[in-house]
Amino acid sequence: MIQATSTLGSTDFEMKIQIGKHTLFGDEPTSNGGQDKGPAPKEYLCAALASCTTATLKMYMNHKKMVPTALKVEVELVTTEDKKNVFKRKLHIEGPFDETQRERFVQIANACPVHKILAQANTVETSLV
Repeated sequence: MIQATSTLGSTDFEMKIQIGKHTLFGDEPTSNGGQDKGPAPKEYLCAALASCTTATLKMYMNHKKMVPTALKVEVELVTTEDKKNVFKRKLHIEGPFDETQRERFVQIANACPVHKILAQANTVETSLV
């Protein structure tokens, strides 16, 4: 189980987020009434996909004894006109890799746990305590 707790701070939309022993901060951009003191929730969602993809690729490369000279993952969230969310992920992988290995990196990226969560139908259960 993973648990995150968000507590409203002293100004509108300023949030203190606790995940285990880690403390993060969030906010909304000024265009939404926040002060942009931290990432917005959707930005954290993009960061989760980018960091999970990076870690998954690095684990695979370590297992295969591959050493990239650079590994970077960019994620952009776009909402289409019909309100569908599309995560556009770009893999930047440098190193002595052939085309077959590079194609495998895409398959590995698609196997990252956060990708799997986002790609399936999800359920959110809400209760008031």
